[in-house]
Amino acid sequence: MSALTHIGTAGEAHMVDVSAKPEALRVARARGQVTMARETLQLAVDGQAKKGDVFGVARIAGIMAAKKTSELIPLCHPLALSSVSVEITPDDALPGLRVLAEASVTGKTGVEMEALTAVSVACLTIYDMLKAVDRGMRIEGVELVEKRGGKSGDWRRDE
Repeated sequence: MSALTHIGTAGEAHMVDVSAKPEALRVARARGQVTMARETLQLAVDGQAKKGDVFGVARIAGIMAAKKTSELIPLCHPLALSSVSVEITPDDALPGLRVLAEASVTGKTGVEMEALTAVSVACLTIYDMLKAVDRGMRIEGVELVEKRGGKSGDWRRDE
């Protein structure tokens, strides 16, 4: 493990200075899931949730959240994201919905937090859209899957 870059010599938190770093294409992927009752999953898949289109609303919420990551996480740099995608897939084996987000930027710092924020908020939105019928849902397994680019190079989670 490398040293924490957000901690100064006296232990104080600060924003990392990235001004000397070169711009590079950076991509990050994150995932998570919402487990739920089979009946709740079927409601979402059939488009019968009272609040509307669970998939569409959660996808847009995840994209919007990625764009606002620096407003939510105090030491994150604001980034002009090149792209953000959020995919939501039903999984009968859970039962529930799997969420995968990918964020990319050409910049001086990575987009891991943006991908993780997209997944987290998409999962929270799924919960919000379906909580009237299933308060026992669980948001689980939010994790970084992969990051590419930058000084530290590429990284991929071992499955």
